[in-house]
Amino acid sequence: MSSMDIRQELCKYAKKTVANKLVVGPGGNISAKHEGKMYLSPSGFALDEVEPEQWVEVDIETGAITDIGLRPSSEVLMHLWAYRANPNIGAIVHTHPPYCIAFTLVETELPIMFPDQAALVGKTVYVPYVLPTTDKLAEALVEKVNDASSILLGNHGLVTTGRNLREAYYRTEVVEESSKIFLIAKAIKEPKVLTKEEFEEIASLESEAYRIQLLQKMQ
Repeated sequence: MSSMDIRQELCKYAKKTVANKLVVGPGGNISAKHEGKMYLSPSGFALDEVEPEQWVEVDIETGAITDIGLRPSSEVLMHLWAYRANPNIGAIVHTHPPYCIAFTLVETELPIMFPDQAALVGKTVYVPYVLPTTDKLAEALVEKVNDASSILLGNHGLVTTGRNLREAYYRTEVVEESSKIFLIAKAIKEPKVLTKEEFEEIASLESEAYRIQLLQKMQ
Protein backbone atom coordinates (compact mmCIF):
# COMPACT_ATOMS: atom_id res chain seq x y z
CA MET A 1 0.00 0.00 0.00
CA SER A 2 1.36 3.42 -0.97
CA SER A 3 0.97 6.73 0.85
CA MET A 4 -1.61 7.75 -1.77
CA ASP A 5 -3.58 4.57 -1.03
CA ILE A 6 -3.56 5.57 2.65
CA ARG A 7 -4.77 9.06 1.77
CA GLN A 8 -7.59 7.65 -0.35
CA GLU A 9 -8.62 5.29 2.42
CA LEU A 10 -8.64 8.15 4.93
CA CYS A 11 -11.03 10.06 2.65
CA LYS A 12 -13.29 7.01 2.46
CA TYR A 13 -13.59 6.59 6.21
CA ALA A 14 -13.73 10.32 6.86
CA LYS A 15 -16.83 10.48 4.69
CA LYS A 16 -18.34 7.48 6.51
CA THR A 17 -17.67 9.22 9.83
CA VAL A 18 -19.64 12.29 8.79
CA ALA A 19 -22.39 10.39 6.94
CA ASN A 20 -23.03 8.28 10.04
CA LYS A 21 -23.20 11.39 12.26
CA LEU A 22 -20.23 10.38 14.40
CA VAL A 23 -19.02 13.99 14.13
CA VAL A 24 -20.62 17.29 13.16
CA GLY A 25 -19.02 20.35 11.59
CA PRO A 26 -15.23 20.43 11.81
CA GLY A 27 -15.19 18.10 14.82
CA GLY A 28 -13.14 14.91 15.17
CA ASN A 29 -9.88 13.80 13.61
CA ILE A 30 -8.53 10.58 12.12
CA SER A 31 -5.13 9.31 11.14
CA ALA A 32 -3.33 6.30 9.70
CA LYS A 33 0.29 5.15 9.89
CA HIS A 34 2.50 4.29 6.94
CA GLU A 35 6.27 3.71 6.86
CA GLY A 36 7.12 5.78 9.92
CA LYS A 37 4.73 8.61 9.07
CA MET A 38 1.21 9.36 10.15
CA TYR A 39 -1.34 10.98 7.88
CA LEU A 40 -3.64 13.20 9.95
CA SER A 41 -6.65 15.35 9.17
CA PRO A 42 -5.83 19.06 8.82
CA SER A 43 -7.04 21.65 11.31
CA GLY A 44 -10.24 23.52 10.54
CA PHE A 45 -11.65 21.09 7.97
CA ALA A 46 -14.84 19.07 8.17
CA LEU A 47 -13.67 15.48 7.70
CA ASP A 48 -15.73 14.88 4.58
CA GLU A 49 -14.16 17.93 2.90
CA VAL A 50 -10.55 16.75 3.13
CA GLU A 51 -9.02 15.89 -0.25
CA PRO A 52 -6.40 13.12 -0.55
CA GLU A 53 -3.48 15.53 -0.87
CA GLN A 54 -4.58 17.52 2.20
CA TRP A 55 -3.95 14.85 4.85
CA VAL A 56 -0.96 16.16 6.77
CA GLU A 57 2.11 13.91 6.80
CA VAL A 58 3.90 13.91 10.17
CA ASP A 59 7.06 12.00 11.03
CA ILE A 60 6.17 9.84 14.05
CA GLU A 61 9.66 9.76 15.54
CA THR A 62 10.42 13.49 15.32
CA GLY A 63 6.98 15.07 15.12
CA ALA A 64 8.07 17.09 12.10
CA ILE A 65 5.53 17.97 9.41
CA THR A 66 7.12 16.59 6.27
CA ASP A 67 4.89 17.75 3.43
CA ILE A 68 2.45 20.57 2.62
CA GLY A 69 1.89 23.67 4.72
CA LEU A 70 -1.50 22.83 6.20
CA ARG A 71 -1.67 22.68 9.98
CA PRO A 72 -2.40 19.25 11.45
CA SER A 73 -5.40 18.72 13.71
CA SER A 74 -5.16 20.40 17.10
CA GLU A 75 -5.17 16.87 18.60
CA VAL A 76 -1.89 16.04 16.84
CA LEU A 77 -0.15 15.16 20.12
CA MET A 78 -2.84 12.63 21.03
CA HIS A 79 -2.28 10.79 17.75
CA LEU A 80 1.50 11.13 17.75
CA TRP A 81 2.03 9.92 21.30
CA ALA A 82 -0.39 7.02 20.87
CA TYR A 83 1.57 5.70 17.86
CA ARG A 84 4.79 6.01 19.83
CA ALA A 85 3.32 4.26 22.87
CA ASN A 86 1.86 1.29 20.98
CA PRO A 87 3.61 0.22 17.76
CA ASN A 88 0.74 -2.18 16.97
CA ILE A 89 -1.59 0.75 16.31
CA GLY A 90 -2.02 1.37 12.58
CA ALA A 91 -4.88 3.90 12.70
CA ILE A 92 -6.71 6.17 15.14
CA VAL A 93 -10.28 7.48 14.90
CA HIS A 94 -11.36 10.27 17.25
CA THR A 95 -15.04 11.22 17.01
CA HIS A 96 -17.82 12.86 19.00
CA PRO A 97 -20.61 10.25 18.77
CA PRO A 98 -23.78 11.49 20.52
CA TYR A 99 -24.62 8.29 22.39
CA CYS A 100 -21.02 7.88 23.55
CA ILE A 101 -20.97 11.43 24.89
CA ALA A 102 -24.36 10.94 26.53
CA PHE A 103 -23.08 7.73 28.13
CA THR A 104 -20.08 9.54 29.66
CA LEU A 105 -22.41 12.08 31.26
CA VAL A 106 -24.05 9.39 33.39
CA GLU A 107 -21.71 6.35 33.45
CA THR A 108 -18.03 5.47 33.30
CA GLU A 109 -17.96 1.72 32.60
CA LEU A 110 -19.46 0.42 29.37
CA PRO A 111 -20.31 -3.25 29.90
CA ILE A 112 -20.02 -5.93 27.23
CA MET A 113 -23.56 -6.79 26.21
CA PHE A 114 -23.54 -8.72 22.90
CA PRO A 115 -21.21 -10.93 20.82
CA ASP A 116 -20.20 -8.41 18.13
CA GLN A 117 -19.13 -5.97 20.82
CA ALA A 118 -17.15 -8.69 22.56
CA ALA A 119 -15.43 -9.85 19.37
CA LEU A 120 -14.73 -6.55 17.63
CA VAL A 121 -14.04 -4.28 20.59
CA GLY A 122 -13.80 -6.09 23.90
CA LYS A 123 -13.11 -3.88 26.89
CA THR A 124 -13.77 -0.16 26.62
CA VAL A 125 -11.96 2.12 29.07
CA TYR A 126 -12.82 5.61 30.31
CA VAL A 127 -10.84 8.83 30.78
CA PRO A 128 -12.43 11.60 32.88
CA TYR A 129 -12.84 15.00 31.22
CA VAL A 130 -9.58 16.67 30.23
CA LEU A 131 -9.33 19.95 28.31
CA PRO A 132 -9.22 19.05 24.59
CA THR A 133 -6.21 19.83 22.36
CA THR A 134 -3.81 19.84 25.32
CA ASP A 135 -0.82 17.72 26.21
CA LYS A 136 -2.76 16.68 29.33
CA LEU A 137 -5.33 14.93 27.12
CA ALA A 138 -2.56 13.30 25.09
CA GLU A 139 -0.94 12.06 28.31
CA ALA A 140 -4.25 10.70 29.65
CA LEU A 141 -4.91 8.85 26.41
CA VAL A 142 -1.41 7.38 26.20
CA GLU A 143 -1.91 5.82 29.62
CA LYS A 144 -4.80 3.78 28.17
CA VAL A 145 -3.77 2.86 24.60
CA ASN A 146 -2.14 -0.38 25.70
CA ASP A 147 -5.17 -1.36 27.80
CA ALA A 148 -7.97 -1.22 25.23
CA SER A 149 -8.74 -0.38 21.61
CA SER A 150 -11.63 1.92 22.57
CA ILE A 151 -11.38 4.83 24.98
CA LEU A 152 -14.34 6.95 26.06
CA LEU A 153 -13.42 10.56 26.85
CA GLY A 154 -15.66 12.04 29.53
CA ASN A 155 -17.90 14.89 28.24
CA HIS A 156 -16.00 14.76 24.96
CA GLY A 157 -16.17 11.70 22.74
CA LEU A 158 -14.44 8.49 21.74
CA VAL A 159 -11.04 7.33 20.50
CA THR A 160 -10.65 3.96 18.82
CA THR A 161 -7.51 2.32 17.51
CA GLY A 162 -6.89 -0.58 15.16
CA ARG A 163 -4.30 -2.39 13.14
CA ASN A 164 -5.73 -0.56 10.16
CA LEU A 165 -8.21 2.21 9.48
CA ARG A 166 -11.08 -0.12 8.74
CA GLU A 167 -10.76 -1.87 12.09
CA ALA A 168 -10.45 1.40 14.01
CA TYR A 169 -13.46 2.90 12.22
CA TYR A 170 -15.79 -0.06 12.76
CA ARG A 171 -14.85 -0.17 16.41
CA THR A 172 -16.18 3.39 16.59
CA GLU A 173 -19.49 2.27 15.11
CA VAL A 174 -19.77 -0.68 17.50
CA VAL A 175 -18.98 1.38 20.62
CA GLU A 176 -21.53 4.02 19.58
CA GLU A 177 -24.14 1.29 19.04
CA SER A 178 -23.20 -0.27 22.41
CA SER A 179 -23.67 3.07 24.18
CA LYS A 180 -27.04 3.53 22.48
CA ILE A 181 -28.21 0.04 23.47
CA PHE A 182 -27.08 0.53 27.05
CA LEU A 183 -28.85 3.88 27.45
CA ILE A 184 -32.10 2.59 25.92
CA ALA A 185 -32.08 -0.52 28.12
CA LYS A 186 -31.10 1.43 31.23
CA ALA A 187 -34.11 3.73 30.78
CA ILE A 188 -36.36 0.68 31.24
CA LYS A 189 -34.50 -1.42 33.80
CA GLU A 190 -31.00 -2.57 34.71
CA PRO A 191 -29.45 -4.09 31.55
CA LYS A 192 -28.51 -7.76 31.48
CA VAL A 193 -24.88 -7.84 30.39
CA LEU A 194 -22.63 -10.72 29.40
CA THR A 195 -21.03 -12.46 32.34
CA LYS A 196 -17.28 -12.88 32.53
CA GLU A 197 -17.73 -16.52 31.55
CA GLU A 198 -19.92 -15.65 28.57
CA PHE A 199 -17.41 -13.05 27.39
CA GLU A 200 -14.54 -15.52 27.77
CA GLU A 201 -16.54 -18.12 25.84
CA ILE A 202 -16.73 -15.73 22.88
CA ALA A 203 -13.03 -14.94 23.25
CA SER A 204 -12.23 -18.66 23.21
CA LEU A 205 -13.81 -19.07 19.78
CA GLU A 206 -11.72 -18.51 16.70
CA SER A 207 -12.16 -14.85 17.47
CA GLU A 208 -9.76 -13.62 14.81
CA ALA A 209 -11.74 -15.39 12.09
CA TYR A 210 -14.96 -14.10 13.65
CA ARG A 211 -13.70 -10.50 13.61
CA ILE A 212 -12.63 -10.81 9.99
CA GLN A 213 -16.03 -12.23 9.05
CA LEU A 214 -17.82 -9.39 10.82
CA LEU A 215 -15.67 -6.75 9.18
CA GLN A 216 -16.33 -8.27 5.77
CA LYS A 217 -20.06 -7.88 6.40
CA MET A 218 -19.55 -4.20 7.23
CA GLN A 219 -18.39 -3.11 3.77
